[in-house]
Amino acid sequence: MKRSYIGTSLLLLGWLVFPALLYAQGTGTGTELETKKLAQTGFKFLSVSVDPRAAAMADALTARDNASSLALFYNPASMAYFDRTFHFAAGQTRWINSTDYNFASLAYRPMGGQFGVIGLSVVAVSYPEVLRTIFANNEQGYLDQGTYSPSALAIGLGYARAITDRFAVGGHAKFARQNLGEAQVTQGGRMESYAKSTIAVDFGVLYRTALQSLTFAMSVRNFSRELTYVEESFELPLAFQIGATYNLMDLLAPANSTHTLWLSVDAVRPRDYPEQIKVGMEYGFMDLLFLRAGYITPTDEQGINVGAGLRLGSESFRIGVDYAYTSFGIFDNVHRLGLQLAF
Repeated sequence: MKRSYIGTSLLLLGWLVFPALLYAQGTGTGTELETKKLAQTGFKFLSVSVDPRAAAMADALTARDNASSLALFYNPASMAYFDRTFHFAAGQTRWINSTDYNFASLAYRPMGGQFGVIGLSVVAVSYPEVLRTIFANNEQGYLDQGTYSPSALAIGLGYARAITDRFAVGGHAKFARQNLGEAQVTQGGRMESYAKSTIAVDFGVLYRTALQSLTFAMSVRNFSRELTYVEESFELPLAFQIGATYNLMDLLAPANSTHTLWLSVDAVRPRDYPEQIKVGMEYGFMDLLFLRAGYITPTDEQGINVGAGLRLGSESFRIGVDYAYTSFGIFDNVHRLGLQLAF
């Protein structure tokens, strides 16, 4: 009882304190400023959702008890309730402008979870070729220097532990590197490398309430130092996210375990664009077939998110496949495909 009270108090304290800290960090004062937070960060690949299940639910997954290695990409605390020994996930996202995101994650629960859950994550990004040019006093105004292919990579190590059967904490440290090639700084000047690396940290908490399946959580993602390209400094896409989730079948048919209907709502305060509300729903039939949908507001081009998933196997071994589709207005529509193994 005491531990439950402590867990609730910590979560509520975080809900009150973290938004204030991030607000102060974003403005520098306690006074509201009439400014728009646009294009203030780099390493944007760290904020792209890679998991098809999460993307189909508009990334409203902060409070979902994922119990898998995929929690590392959203709220590492929810990995704490993993009830198997291993979980492996891999997949690909076909992002806008022919950019490919490939990811893999692994969760391991040693000693039956007595010492928590350990996770590993990898995200590799392949960008399309870009023309390389330098300034020149000719008719075109530049000289063609061929092409180059930017790339990005993030490798992370995470840990989560259930403090009680209701309250869990988790963290995820990742080495992130982005290589944008080389460019000439000034006319006739030196070539400057635009390859940068840093360490970023995610952390979160999750609290299962005593009211049926109602769960609250919060997470902070991509906390890191500033980086500098030549003379311009920038920060990573820091985001603070709070969320709640509830299985609506607890109201409609509490004794029916054949169907589940999860509703998840997240509020997000990012560093470089306006605050957003994310709403996602997931219908499950016999823990076998899943249908998902989600919506984010406000957005400029991103539209509806839909997806489906299939789980097969036994108590000792499970395999799953997930797919998600996201409409992106004038850009290419985004497709995500993922595979999961648990045993």
